[in-house]
Amino acid sequence: MTNKILLTSFDTWQPHQKSNSSDDLLARISQIKSLPYSLTFLRKLPVDFQEAPILAIAQINKIQPDTIICCGMAENRQKLTLESCACCNSDILKTAVNLEDLMTDLPTTQISHNAGKFVCEALYYAVLKHLADAQLSTKCIFVHVPILTVENADKIIADFLSIVNRLTISN
Repeated sequence: MTNKILLTSFDTWQPHQKSNSSDDLLARISQIKSLPYSLTFLRKLPVDFQEAPILAIAQINKIQPDTIICCGMAENRQKLTLESCACCNSDILKTAVNLEDLMTDLPTTQISHNAGKFVCEALYYAVLKHLADAQLSTKCIFVHVPILTVENADKIIADFLSIVNRLTISN
């Protein structure tokens, strides 16, 4: 049985942004035709605290993925960053995925315990809460993506594909 994976990205939200690195990464991933799983892309989510979670949860309910990888841009980071948790007021939800195992030997990936207090964290929190409330065993992580450059793009893509592969192997 093919693993169903939902991948999300955001649109830009600042005038100086030509693109959103999370969407740039998914655009590159979507061009790879030989991946052994079923990928569904929910690209360019609006940078809106209410609308982005509504659209993502609707897609989750529609396709019922085995794994969800939400992606967001981190302009000031140099590595892919796996977010361990998401907060809403004083409530903290953690991913059930073992991030230490997931990032073992990945040179351009690290773990963060601060999803940013912006729409990225709102989306991650809403998705984790939806999965918990619906008692779904769907794996979910949030990955912050640095700006892709000629120097780092191949390494970032390789690490991201390793993460996707590791998540599907453990399904």
